[in-house]
Amino acid sequence: MMRVSLVQFRDVSGERGVAVLRGAEAPHRLAGVANVAALARAALAAGTSLLAEVDAAGDGGVVDLDAVTLLPPIDHADPAHLLLTGTGLTHLGSAEGRDKMHRSMTEAAQQTDSMRMFLMGVEGGKPGAGEAGAQPEWFYKGNGCSLVAPGAPLRSPGFALDAGEEPEIAGIYMIGDDGVPARLGFAIGNEFSDHVTERGNYLWLAHSKLRVAALGPELLLGELPEDIRGTSRILRGGRVLWEKPFVTGEANMSHSIANLEHHHFKYDLFCQPGDVHVHFFGTATLSFSEGVTTQEGDVFEISAPPFRLPARNPIAVEKPRDVEVRIL
Repeated sequence: MMRVSLVQFRDVSGERGVAVLRGAEAPHRLAGVANVAALARAALAAGTSLLAEVDAAGDGGVVDLDAVTLLPPIDHADPAHLLLTGTGLTHLGSAEGRDKMHRSMTEAAQQTDSMRMFLMGVEGGKPGAGEAGAQPEWFYKGNGCSLVAPGAPLRSPGFALDAGEEPEIAGIYMIGDDGVPARLGFAIGNEFSDHVTERGNYLWLAHSKLRVAALGPELLLGELPEDIRGTSRILRGGRVLWEKPFVTGEANMSHSIANLEHHHFKYDLFCQPGDVHVHFFGTATLSFSEGVTTQEGDVFEISAPPFRLPARNPIAVEKPRDVEVRIL
């Protein structure tokens, strides 16, 4: 089956466009299509699929993706209506690093909360059709202001204790006028986190996740392959500092994607018409678990077939700022 994905870009004239990638074919611009969100709204209004809207669009000619500015594969005209969220401890093997991190705080003999939650997922994360399975760990990362474009810096706050990568697949969704979520597709991404803060106290997980996140350029249409095998690497000064394969897809997960979707969209808050959601599905591979400490200027590169283009972003560190609260 030929894989189809969409790429948003801005051309040299400053005009936005969308390109379609079919298998190994050259990218072609969709005539008259400025962004993926508009294409998705058209599909929802017509009761068709995103692929049907792509097939119905005219051919705007071949696009040289090296000659345009790549944009995130989804965005929203009002960034406050794009939500970045995620789930953790969802992959087979994902508990090891987290358990080690949290156990080292107390050297407790009993299972940590991380391990207990992981085992709940192993036992009940893939329920039968029509059933709700075990709840995963859930976290909030921010809104559309926190979504970083391909190649743009991942800005780590001045107060952060770590700037670590998390190679993950994210589901991309739009809420229809009827309040029903529609999955547009999937993207590969970097769910950027502060693992030193998380290690300090598990209750600081929420703080550690309030960071920017990056997506690769492609929105993969259709179903996600069961078994995805990719590579996560860190480059320093143009050389590989650290590199490791990672696996994802349901064959390598303790939760089904349907179960993760259920436990996110069961909240009415997340079913507001017109909103866009980027929801990260978790990982089992972290350089931090192997003692790597990143620094400003390092480049994260996350790649995995069937995505043709990687998620590649450098680290930048923001200057500390004072927090001032006005009294009105």
